Amino acid sequence: MSELRDRLTVTVEEAAVMLGISRSLAYELVRRGAVPHLRLSRRIVISRRAVERLVDGTDRPQDAA
Repeated sequence: MSELRDRLTVTVEEAAVMLGISRSLAYELVRRGAVPHLRLSRRIVISRRAVERLVDGTDRPQDAA
């Protein structure tokens, strides 16, 4: 997991594990725009800081319910 801490971005699957949610819910939140992400061709990545802000409550998604 230390390798993961050194990276600026994580995959949707890795973000799901970090958040303790299912892979399908993570993709649904990305699709809704509730989780800030980057689409690089066919790959979707999420900033580690965005995941941390979600957990800290400093970046409240408006439609995550």
